[in-house]
Parts: sequence; C-alpha cells; structure tokens
Amino acid sequence: MKNIPVVTTETIPGETIASTCGIVRGNTIRARHIGRDILASFRNIVGGEINDYTKLMAESREQALDRMVDEARALGADAIVSCRFTTSMLAQGAAELLVYGTAVKLTKKSD
Repeated sequence: MKNIPVVTTETIPGETIASTCGIVRGNTIRARHIGRDILASFRNIVGGEINDYTKLMAESREQALDRMVDEARALGADAIVSCRFTTSMLAQGAAELLVYGTAVKLTKKSD
C-alpha cells in the first residue's frame, strides 16, 4: 500500500498537482463511557487533563484519518491537500469527529 501524504496546505513542496480526484472524508462517532464520566467529574473538581477523553479523541482522529486515506486510495490519489478536522455534538455524550480534504494526483516538479 502506498503512503499518501496528508497536509493542511493547498500545495506540497516539490510537487505539482496534476488533477483533483475530489473531496474525501472520514468520520467516526464516539460515545463517552459512564465509568470515564465518573472519573471526569472528579477531575472537574480538582482540575487538570482528563486523560481518558484525550485518549478517546486521539483514537477518533486516527480512525477518521485512516478512513479518509482509504477513500483517497480508492480514487487513485497520490496525496490529500487542504485537510481539516471538525467536531460536532450529536447527542449528550456522543460526538462526531470528521476529517476532510481534497484528494489529488501529483507530478514531480522539474528542477
């Protein structure tokens, strides 16, 4: 499986975008766990990072990114540019994490 660069910029240094394949996206919807919520409520009292939620969001980001890259591969893309993340609350305790960008085909710039 080829490595597909994912960047937040509109271009990739040293590369020329030959064509666009279209918008690609990946998402995941995660719900909090009651056990984590109890521990988080204690953390809210004393302050500090809620490690379980940090881990949950990191896993969500990776899963959404993997899904977006899989979609780009299916289109035959060489890279994804203009990558963005967004989140939204769907229900109490459940949130969607969405990542999207433009899948592109590249040609090497001549020196």
